[in-house]
Amino acid sequence: MTERVLTTLIGRTLRVPTSTGPTGNGRAEARRLDAALLQVGFKASKELIEHVAGLAKPAAYTKTIVDAVRTLVGDDVQHNPYFKDFPHGVPDTADFWVYCLHDALLKHVPGDELAANGVLNLLAMPAYGTRQHTYEDLLAAHDLLITSFKDRVSVLHLGGTEEEETRRLYLELATSSTPLNPADLELLAELAQQTNEWPAVIPMRENRAVINAARLLRGAPLRVDTVTDVLRLACRASGGDVTLVEPTRFRSFCRPERRLIMAALDEVVADNPGKLGDVRQRREAWKRLGERLHPHEYGHLPHAQDVFAVARGNKVVRSFAGRTELAFQDDDIRRATEVLSQAPGMLIRQTDRLLRTASEKDVQFVVDAVRDAVPAVSGRVLCSLLQHLENRETPDAARVFATRHRRAWITYDTRMPLAYDVVRELTGILEDELVRRLPEVSELTVADEVRDIVLPLSGNASEDGFNVLPRGSKVRLDGDLLRFFVYWRERARTTDYDLSAVLLNGDFDHVGQVSWTNYKQGGAYYSGDLTSARDGATEFIDVPRKAAKAKFVVPQVNIFGGEGFTEVAESMFGFMSRELDQRGKPFEPSTVRARSAMRGYGNVAVPVVFERTEDAWVATWLHLYLRGTPWANQVEGNRDIARQLARGVLSRKYFTVGRLAGLISRKTTVDGQKLHVDLTNADQLDKLLEPTG
Repeated sequence: MTERVLTTLIGRTLRVPTSTGPTGNGRAEARRLDAALLQVGFKASKELIEHVAGLAKPAAYTKTIVDAVRTLVGDDVQHNPYFKDFPHGVPDTADFWVYCLHDALLKHVPGDELAANGVLNLLAMPAYGTRQHTYEDLLAAHDLLITSFKDRVSVLHLGGTEEEETRRLYLELATSSTPLNPADLELLAELAQQTNEWPAVIPMRENRAVINAARLLRGAPLRVDTVTDVLRLACRASGGDVTLVEPTRFRSFCRPERRLIMAALDEVVADNPGKLGDVRQRREAWKRLGERLHPHEYGHLPHAQDVFAVARGNKVVRSFAGRTELAFQDDDIRRATEVLSQAPGMLIRQTDRLLRTASEKDVQFVVDAVRDAVPAVSGRVLCSLLQHLENRETPDAARVFATRHRRAWITYDTRMPLAYDVVRELTGILEDELVRRLPEVSELTVADEVRDIVLPLSGNASEDGFNVLPRGSKVRLDGDLLRFFVYWRERARTTDYDLSAVLLNGDFDHVGQVSWTNYKQGGAYYSGDLTSARDGATEFIDVPRKAAKAKFVVPQVNIFGGEGFTEVAESMFGFMSRELDQRGKPFEPSTVRARSAMRGYGNVAVPVVFERTEDAWVATWLHLYLRGTPWANQVEGNRDIARQLARGVLSRKYFTVGRLAGLISRKTTVDGQKLHVDLTNADQLDKLLEPTG
């Protein structure tokens, strides 16, 4: 098992694979392991301690465990801010710039480098953007952390053997019912190369393509059931985008690979010629792939050749989507509904469009079609429509859209609200179907801290990391001090990321900002601007709750110059909470509440929004990226759209654990079972709500 796989395994499951080392007396090392874990906010379970205590030489094993959890919370790197004494001693912004200018003049920096056309060049000042102290200097300037009972403690459990845990992780990823983030997709590819096992069910097409790409390299038969499966496989095998969002430059395939791909394509079309209708949607990609597969060499595979004939326009096939669109163009909503009813999941996804365009006499026809379709539709799709309907009786404060890569764009809600009676009727239909599928329970206990977690209806709404939750989920942060941070390490080019925060009042009006242009405002403090990260760089912002003037705090990470979030060697965002008197280093792993990777497409990351309440901070996950400008992004240019993002996400109603628990409670009986299920897990959710009968 590679270190990357082990780190991911521990992070996803908080289970540690058993060691196969010789038995002996490892009690002393077990105690050291427990002490080391506590320093980073973890605790070894009794079974894990006993396992380590029974090993003869467990030092390497325990080091791997500690390294894995340190990586999990971002403690595997040095977090050294510009101002050594942060959060104390943060100067006034203008005073600090004057100090840097004075220092530059003393060092005889030429005047034409310091200013051009009357504009001061901060980057030309030797003291600006580059730390003037070492990490050891920083440690010496801070007292040890004073522990608090509010500090996070996560328990590590003992798992099975490496083979068992690796297989369990492979199956968990392969059978995920929501799209995997890019890091998990790459992990699945690594695991797929080590096994020939084909899971019984693979809900996500991207996962199927990744596993098929591994089979292609081994020369194993491919398992596909649509022509688009083959296209995804070819994209993955060429190092391209398996989601088909970005165009792929196909590589040359060797003869055995071409034979496997063409045979799979021929079998799919032979079984159902109607699947040729999917080709025109991506005909340009099929044309480029045809140049690499040489279909004319496979005359014995006529059905595969038909795919490329359709792509070139030599053969015409009407797709399912095409027939649906023709009905919409003719304003024939009944015909559109009848076509969509052939694919119940598509009908549910198009319900709002059907209702918006239906005449008054056709509305009930659509509602009845939905009633007939829901028994055959997955639970997550039903929950998605239920969530959607709960936001359609009135216009949204702002419509927030996000791509597969979490790129956000915002628009006004110009849709006419759906009629109250229609929403109520559809809501009743969906709720009744979900309740029908749920088990009867005699006891259901849901902890308060998970009630506001949004059910994982789509994997596109989150990132890789530690304690990361889907978009819209809320987390309460006890402690008076909120501290959030960004860390990045450049790969090849000088890269400057800037952590900033937009400060808003209760009406979402702008009341200030904290950034490299404004070190402190409204009780918030900035740790200083670092302008390169060859060895890594960290910036922090502190917001003491009692001193804060803002109701909402919206962090931003702006790319000022250099490599993007998908290009840097490493980048992360996280937040901590602690008491004001805890002291300690700027980064204390046991106070980290969450750490999220930043791998989205865009030049401005908006990972979360914080709300100040009477006794705590409440974090709401956003996981969004803004296009921004090619360089020199600043909070001043993005504060309005960040305000709209926060307002749009916070005003939206989500399908949460608490909402699902309410439906489960409708089936409480004396003789029912005690329900023990992780309602925040997408795969558990699907098993709970799978269609039956």
